[in-house]
Amino acid sequence: MDHQSSRGLQQFKNYVGIKFQLYNSLFTSLPFHRIEKTGILLSLLLNNCEEGYKKKQSPVQIIEEFFEKHTSYTKEQDKLDLLFRFIQYVERQVVLFDALEDASFREINDLNGIGTLKYLASDVIQEGKQEELAKKLEDFSIRLVLTAHPTQFYPGPVLGIIHDLSKALAENNTNQINMYLQQLGKTPFFKKEKPTPYDEAISLIWYLENVFYNAAGRIITFLNNQFPQMIPDTNPVITMGFWPGGDRDGNPFVTVDITQKVADALRGSIIKCYYLEVRKLKRRLTFKGVDTILADLEKQLYENIFIPGQRTNLSKKGILDALQKIREILIYQHNGLFQHLVDSLINKVHVFGLHFASLDVRQDSSIHNKVLEAIASKSDILPRNYAELSAEEKKKLLSKASGDIGGHVFEDGLEKDTLLTIKAIKEIQRYNGVEGCSRYIISQCNSALNMLEVYGLFKLSGWKNEDLTIDIVPLFETIDDLQEAADIMQELYENEVYRKHLQKRSNRQTIMLGFSDGTKDGGYLMANWSIYKAKEKLTSISAKYGIDVVFFDGRGGPPARGGGKTHKFYASMGKNISNKEIQLTIQGQTVSSNFGTIDSAQFNIEQLLNAGISNDVFADKDKTLSREEEEIVGELAAEGLKAYNELKNNPDFLEYLAHISPLKFYSQTNIGSRPAKRGSSSKLSLKDLRAIPFVGAWSQLKQNVTGYYGVGTALQALDKKGKLNDIKKVYRHSLFFKTLIDNCEMAMKKCFFPLTEHLSQDPRYGEIWNKIYEEYELTQRYILLLSGKSELMADYPVEQLSIQMRERIVLPLTTIQQFAMSRIRQMEEQMAQPHHKEIFEKLIIRSSFGIINAGRNSA
Repeated sequence: MDHQSSRGLQQFKNYVGIKFQLYNSLFTSLPFHRIEKTGILLSLLLNNCEEGYKKKQSPVQIIEEFFEKHTSYTKEQDKLDLLFRFIQYVERQVVLFDALEDASFREINDLNGIGTLKYLASDVIQEGKQEELAKKLEDFSIRLVLTAHPTQFYPGPVLGIIHDLSKALAENNTNQINMYLQQLGKTPFFKKEKPTPYDEAISLIWYLENVFYNAAGRIITFLNNQFPQMIPDTNPVITMGFWPGGDRDGNPFVTVDITQKVADALRGSIIKCYYLEVRKLKRRLTFKGVDTILADLEKQLYENIFIPGQRTNLSKKGILDALQKIREILIYQHNGLFQHLVDSLINKVHVFGLHFASLDVRQDSSIHNKVLEAIASKSDILPRNYAELSAEEKKKLLSKASGDIGGHVFEDGLEKDTLLTIKAIKEIQRYNGVEGCSRYIISQCNSALNMLEVYGLFKLSGWKNEDLTIDIVPLFETIDDLQEAADIMQELYENEVYRKHLQKRSNRQTIMLGFSDGTKDGGYLMANWSIYKAKEKLTSISAKYGIDVVFFDGRGGPPARGGGKTHKFYASMGKNISNKEIQLTIQGQTVSSNFGTIDSAQFNIEQLLNAGISNDVFADKDKTLSREEEEIVGELAAEGLKAYNELKNNPDFLEYLAHISPLKFYSQTNIGSRPAKRGSSSKLSLKDLRAIPFVGAWSQLKQNVTGYYGVGTALQALDKKGKLNDIKKVYRHSLFFKTLIDNCEMAMKKCFFPLTEHLSQDPRYGEIWNKIYEEYELTQRYILLLSGKSELMADYPVEQLSIQMRERIVLPLTTIQQFAMSRIRQMEEQMAQPHHKEIFEKLIIRSSFGIINAGRNSA
C-alpha cells in the first residue's frame, strides 16, 4: 500500500469509522414512534444475521429466530411493526454515514495530489509543456450532464439535512448534530407520489446553484491565475448539461410545457446566482465610476427574477461587457483592488451564460417515424404514401424537406407535443442563448434514416438551413448498434445535405454511446469492449471526412452501467480515440456521492480535466492497445458474451429476477417520474426493461450479475488455450483493461451470496443461483491471479473499507427484504390467503431505500 493510500485509510478510520460508532449512539434517543430500544434490538438482529449466515440459515430462519430469542412478540402485526422501525433506523444510519464521508472529504483525499490541476500545473511547468497545454485548451472541455435517472431515494428535505449535518460534523458541533439527527428521525423518507419531471429538475438545480456554480468558478479561476491568457473566451472549459424536462424517451410526463418551464427555471436560477454575487460585490466596490455600473447591472438582474413574467433583453454579452468595464476601472484607477472578485464572476458568466446548463431534448427513434407518418396523413407537406416509401426514398424526401407544419394540425398527443417541442427550442435559444438548448438526442438510433427523420422534422417545423443551430446526436446502445455505428455515420457524412448541416456546426459531430443498455444486452466485458472499438472506428471514419467527433458517454453510477473509476477510463484512451471533449451523464446517486459538496465536485471535475488534458499534453502512445493486446481483449469479450447470453437465454432467467429480487416493485418506489419499462405490455421482456431497474435489482439481491458475469469464464477459456501470461501482460500494461478489472472488483465486493444461499437447493431457481455463484467464484479466483492480491479491491483500501461498513449497516435491510420476498413466494406457491401480503410488499419497497442509498460509493 502506498503512502497516500495508507494515510487516506487512517484518516477514514479516524474521521468516518470511529465517528460513526460515536454518533451512532445518539440514534438511541431518536423519536421512533411506539418502539422502545430500537437501536439495541437492531444490533441484536445484525448479530443474528452475521451468525445465521455463517450457519447457512435463510433470511426467514434468521428473522424468526430473532423474534423468538430476543423479543416477547407473538402477534404478526407487532413483529412487522418492529421490522418497519428497523428500516427507518437503518435509513438514518446510512444518512449519518453519507454525511460523515462528505464532511471528511478534505482529510481523506489529497486535493493537491495525482489527478488534480495543481499536480498537472506542476508537471506542465517542470516538463516545459506550456505550449502544448495552450493548444489543448483552445477547444478542450468537459461537459457534465445531470440526469434524473432514478437511482437516488433521498427526497429533497433529506438531502438538505445531509448537507447541514455534514457541516456540523466537520465542525464537531455536537448540539447541532444531535438536533439534525432528531430532525432526521421525524422527516419521512418515503414519497407518497411520484415526482414530476419539473420536481426532478428543481432538485438538480439545487446542485447547480450550491455546488457546481462555485466548484467550476474555483477551477477556472485557478487555471486563469496559473496560466494567464491561456483559456480563450470562446472555450469555457467546463460546461453543464441537463436532462430533466428535456428527456422524453419513454417518459410520457415530459411535455413541451415542462420543457419550457425547466428552461425558465434554469435561466432564473443562474440570474439569481449572478444577482447575489453582484450584491456582494457592491459591499466592496464602493468606488466612483464602478458603483453606477454595478447598480445598473443589479437592476437588470433583479428585473429578470423578481418581477413576474418579466424577461428583458438581458444577454450574456451585456453582463460581460459591464463586468469588463468595472475590471478596467479597477485596474487603471484603483490599483486592481478587489479585481479578483470581479474576475471570479466573469469566469462564471463565461461558463454558465444565461442558460446555467444546456437542456438536451431526447426521444426514441420510433417516435419520429410515427410523427412523420401522422404529418403525411394530416397534411400535404409530405406525400400521403410516406409510410409505404423505401428507406432510400424517405431519406431523399427528408433531405429536401421544408415548411412549417405547426402543431395545430393535431388536436393532442405525442405528434403535437413533438412538433411544439421543436418550435419551443427556438424560443429557449432566444432567451437562454443558443447554448440553452442546442442538442436533439435520438435513443435507439440504428440507421442514417433515424438521423434524417429528426433533421426533416426540424425543417418541417419552420427552421431554415441557415438558422438550424441544433446538433443532431445519435445514441448507440446495443451491441449490434455499436458495431454498425461507423457505417451509419459514414453514410451521413456522405449525405450532401447532412454534410452541409455539419459545416454550419463547425464540422463537429457529437455521438452518444450508452453503457447501461449495452451491458444489459451483451454483458460487462462485451459492452465495454464494443464501446471502445466503436470509438476507434468512429474516430477513424470521422477523421477521414474531416469531422471532429465528440463522444458523449451515457454512464451510470455502478460499474455495470459505465460508472466506477470513470476518470481512469478517460485517462486510458489511446491515440486512436478522439479526445476533443469529455462528455458524460451524471446520474442519480452519483450526483450526491461524487459531486455533493463543493470540495468533492471540484476534486472529481479536476480528475476528469486532468485525464483529458494529460492524454494529449503528455501523449503516451503506450496507452494505445497493440494489435496483439486488442486480440486478447476481443477474445475475452467474445467468450464473456457467450457466457452471458447462455445465462440470459435461460427460460427461467427473467422469472428468477422477477421473483427473487425486488424488480417488480421498482415502479412503486416513487423515486422517478419515468416508468420502469418501455411500452405498455404487461409481460416482462428484457428489451423493454430499463437498464436501471435491471441493474438495481441485481444490486439489491447482492449478486451484481451485470458487473462481472462472464469475466471468469472468459479468463478460464483463454487460460486453457495457454494465454494466461498474455492476459497478465495486458493487465500490467493497459490502463483500460486494468480499470475494467478494477471496476469488476468493485461490483463483486458488493456481492453477498449467503443472503440467497437457501435458493441453491430450490427446485426451480437452484440451477440459476448455482450458475451465478459459480461464475462469481471463478471470476474472483482469476482476478486475484491477475492482480497477485489476496482480496478484492486491495488497491483501493479506503473504498474497500467504506463498502464493507456500508454493507454491514444494510445487512438487516437485505435480510428483511429477502424475508418478505420469501413470504410472498410462499403464499403464491401454496395459493394461500394473502395474509399481510400488502404489508410484506411495503417491507420490500421500504427496504430498497436504504439498500440503494448505501451503495452511493458505486461511482
